[in-house]
Amino acid sequence: MPARRRRSTALAAAVATATALGATALTGATPAAAAEVPLTGYELTWGIKDSYRTYVATYARGTFTPADGASQADGNGAFTFVNGTGGYDSTSHRTAIGFEGSLAIESKAHGFALTLSDVKFDSSAAEITADVTRNGATEDDVPLATVTVTRAMTDMATRLTEKAGEVFGSASYAGAAGDPLTIVQKTKPTPTEPTPTEPAPTDPAPTDPEPTEPEPSTDPEPTDEPTSPEPTSPEPTDEPSSPSQSPAPAPSQSSPSSSAPPPSASTPSDDETPAPARGEIADGTLGWGVKESFRTYVVGPIAKGEVTASDGASQASGNGAFTFTDASGTYDTDAGTLDASFEGAVNFKGHEKDGAYGLDLTLSDLKATLDGGTGELSADVDKLGEQSQDVVLATLRAKSSGLTAEDDVITVDGVAATLTEAGAKAFGDFYTAGTALDPVTLSVALSDDADLPGGTGGGSTGISGGTGGTGGTTGGTGGTGGVIGSTAGSTTGGLNGALASTGSDTPVAALGGAAAAAVAAGAGVIFALRRRRSTTE
Repeated sequence: MPARRRRSTALAAAVATATALGATALTGATPAAAAEVPLTGYELTWGIKDSYRTYVATYARGTFTPADGASQADGNGAFTFVNGTGGYDSTSHRTAIGFEGSLAIESKAHGFALTLSDVKFDSSAAEITADVTRNGATEDDVPLATVTVTRAMTDMATRLTEKAGEVFGSASYAGAAGDPLTIVQKTKPTPTEPTPTEPAPTDPAPTDPEPTEPEPSTDPEPTDEPTSPEPTSPEPTDEPSSPSQSPAPAPSQSSPSSSAPPPSASTPSDDETPAPARGEIADGTLGWGVKESFRTYVVGPIAKGEVTASDGASQASGNGAFTFTDASGTYDTDAGTLDASFEGAVNFKGHEKDGAYGLDLTLSDLKATLDGGTGELSADVDKLGEQSQDVVLATLRAKSSGLTAEDDVITVDGVAATLTEAGAKAFGDFYTAGTALDPVTLSVALSDDADLPGGTGGGSTGISGGTGGTGGTTGGTGGTGGVIGSTAGSTTGGLNGALASTGSDTPVAALGGAAAAAVAAGAGVIFALRRRRSTTE
């Protein structure tokens, strides 16, 4: 009995349900009767893929419409299908459940519409299937994802199938990690059948109230520990990729240096005095990647553009994050405040047509403030020649409310950055307010001879003056809109061309015909931005 208690409460409930309905191995039921345990009242929650939801709701200006009992979590979240019924086979250890509810996915702007219904989970096949309706025709039991099945049936890792890539319009989805899958029993049935009349067993009654017949295992090859799901993507999850990146753990800002100085260094000389608790910033750097999926999009097969850092800013190799330099401003370690400005500019340019660019955005004169661990990141923004000063792009939240100087340097790593309403407008609503941007790293020197750490923020390492390259795609076929981009060549297709991978699992609609003309005019689905001329000679 103790070993049985360790099993999932959800599956134990399934056995209890079977017991209540008369499937009683303890009372001498035949092997055939004991093999099938009915399951009812289950719910399945799955988001497909975070970056796909972001793409539909943001880039494609589309909608998700749950119906027939299905629902979607707030904030463009995961989908839940209800009233799951099925059975558990105690001989083969197979669990098969079908769920009620449908989900319509539509974008008039990108020309696709499909509906998912009759969602099913099969632990033996380790997959999720659904009926898919497109163009007035329905294909039954389409395999959308494979599942790493666990006993608990919660947060199970999923991987999208090749067929899912066709259904959702991006060949890059085939084999990509999907959102985690959870199946739980929400409604426990009330026993409606009479108590079995078979004679009671002659063995002493069990003292544990839990049923003693074998409990169902949803894992085809049971293991003692559930398999942890893979992380999802989106910015892009995202996305977009859900698309945001998690910063690497930063060293504690309040911890002393791990290497103790030699005894002679412990006592400062007459001209080596500790930095005051407050004062002027002598120098400093700000490391920030803006957003990885955006950088990837700009140089990718759709925008076919470039990223350029200038005026003292640099970009890490491999289309990495940016470093802005020559900080000035003030600090107060007692109050935990920092107000710093940085030199350098970064330009994002793409969607070139007849010498004009549909995307041309410049960020410069970045400023960062912190007060008790929270603050703001602002910049001067130029889009299509329209200049805006000191636009608050993001709110900031550091891991600690305090500021600590070590060797006359204050370093704050992994500062979370969240897009503001003003920031979303600056990006032409390419992302919605509340979207996680790349994390920020701040390092400021409190004296002229202090040594600043190298590297950049946003999860990239090393500093490079290089810029991102360009790329293209070779169109394929199938999916929600038609042409699907891969990773090399040039994009082809018309207005109904479907999705192309940006390199961060974020599909973006291919541009062609009227759409490309609209972008070139600055009024397309992709926002149009123009680089501002630098006023600094």
